Amino acid sequence: MRNSTVRLPDLLPAPAHVTGPTWRRLKSGGFWLPEHSLGWGVINWMAAWLRHPEDLDKPFLPTLEQARFLVWWYACDERGRFVYRSGILRRLKGWGKDPLVAAMSLAELCGPVAFSHWDADGKPVGKQRSAAWIQVAAVSQDQTRNTFALFAPLASPKLVEQYGLDLNKTIIYSRDGGMIEAVTSSPLALEGKRPTLVIMNEVQWWVESNSGHDMYSVIEGNVTKRAGNGARYLAICNAHRPGEESIGERLWDNYLAVQGGQAIDTGILYDALEAPADTPVSEIPNPDVDPTGFEAGIEQLRRGLEVARGDATWLDLGSIIASILDINNLVSESRRKYLNQVNASEDAWVAPHEWDRAHSAVELQPGDRITMAFDGSKGGDWSALVACRVDDAAIIPLKVWNPELYGGEVPREDVDAMVHWAFSRFEVVAFRSDVKEFEAYVDQWGQKYKKKLKIDAIPGKPIAFDMRGSDNTAVRKKFALDCERFLDALLEGELTHNGDKVLRAHVLNAHRHPTNFDAITIRKASKDSARKIDAAVCAVMAYGARQEFLMSKKNRSRKAVVMR
Repeated sequence: MRNSTVRLPDLLPAPAHVTGPTWRRLKSGGFWLPEHSLGWGVINWMAAWLRHPEDLDKPFLPTLEQARFLVWWYACDERGRFVYRSGILRRLKGWGKDPLVAAMSLAELCGPVAFSHWDADGKPVGKQRSAAWIQVAAVSQDQTRNTFALFAPLASPKLVEQYGLDLNKTIIYSRDGGMIEAVTSSPLALEGKRPTLVIMNEVQWWVESNSGHDMYSVIEGNVTKRAGNGARYLAICNAHRPGEESIGERLWDNYLAVQGGQAIDTGILYDALEAPADTPVSEIPNPDVDPTGFEAGIEQLRRGLEVARGDATWLDLGSIIASILDINNLVSESRRKYLNQVNASEDAWVAPHEWDRAHSAVELQPGDRITMAFDGSKGGDWSALVACRVDDAAIIPLKVWNPELYGGEVPREDVDAMVHWAFSRFEVVAFRSDVKEFEAYVDQWGQKYKKKLKIDAIPGKPIAFDMRGSDNTAVRKKFALDCERFLDALLEGELTHNGDKVLRAHVLNAHRHPTNFDAITIRKASKDSARKIDAAVCAVMAYGARQEFLMSKKNRSRKAVVMR
């Protein structure tokens, strides 16, 4: 995160089902919170001026989870400027996103959301924003109505009187000229507006056919024009459906690209909470066949839902479980709506929850026996060097090179140095390397290390694993079979990984591709796709080399392995 006031090493590792800072914890105990934030003042203002929408005699008090999100959303740096320029809040259905953003909208209209000064203790103090202009945007009137229906019960009589609020169905005015308005998919009507905050509602439904793409583009441009005055947008959503090209999907893909080193972090807060990857849905056995397994599965599903709902304890988990078990409801939709998980597209090689389930705190130690794989490119694709530990099939990237970070061309000397470092630090028993654009280096590595390697990449070639052209049928067949073995091992829990963000992105970018070898290989979504898979290719090659070594006569331990 840009301008973080808490150093990342002070944090516990983030579980795979947690995205963003709201649920991150410190090693010293407690939740991670920013050093400076206007959020505390906003929360106090809400308690003083807003009512609980379902119990008008009580003040509006966000849950602790919502409060932490507010503190992060209003985090500011030493200059009093917001740390985040925009944000996405993704939670499961029924979590309470609409009441929260309705309360935020009223605070943006009347509350202390603009930086004023620092108090005697060095804490930021907020003030009311002048000429506040809040837009609640959606692609249908029904979506904006969900939020606007909450303003009347939320606004206390003293708030209405003090700020001269005029509460209407689609627009709210304050005495000083501020307003909250509902806007729907009319990009031309939005062009040129200068809002201070835009709530983008249910962006998982913003697609090209309903003008959602154009609407987002206009909103982003409008907010950028006033960014110097603290203008921002906040998108709220459930998990999207892959392949629909919704704005929700685009924002998620952008976040993954940043995490995978494929895009620059521009200060966008993405905060999501999912059920853990091992939460069962379709895996729950039939109670008539396996009653004990059914009860255990239901209990595990309940625990997963408890994680996904966070502090939204009002959700009836029994009703949600019944809906999930209803065979009329698609498993993918249950995962999307109630587990808040992003499913894989139909031809994806690995689903996100399948990959995340294999995450563990594994690290390579000096002297470990490993197999390695390298896939190199001069500049178009990325280059990667990935290891697979022989003892436990732990997949760990040693280094991944994004050519854009090196002036458009992968530094070959750095790649060469990394290979030599790996041989000096670990016991490398097998090494497969594609030769394209690195042929001279591959030959040199083969000459230098062939006596250390226990098996050849292919007969007569210590390291070269050339997958180019139609004359390398044997190599491409071996790779395709290794793709299937890798996937089987992943699904059966027979391999693990260290949660590397780049490797995760590349694995999830890979798509299934049928071959003539009675096996499914992997490739990019299209030849010109910007979504890289190079680290995933290396992971497969390294794992395949491990399997071949374990079955070889050179394996000292002759560890038994099932070749799937």
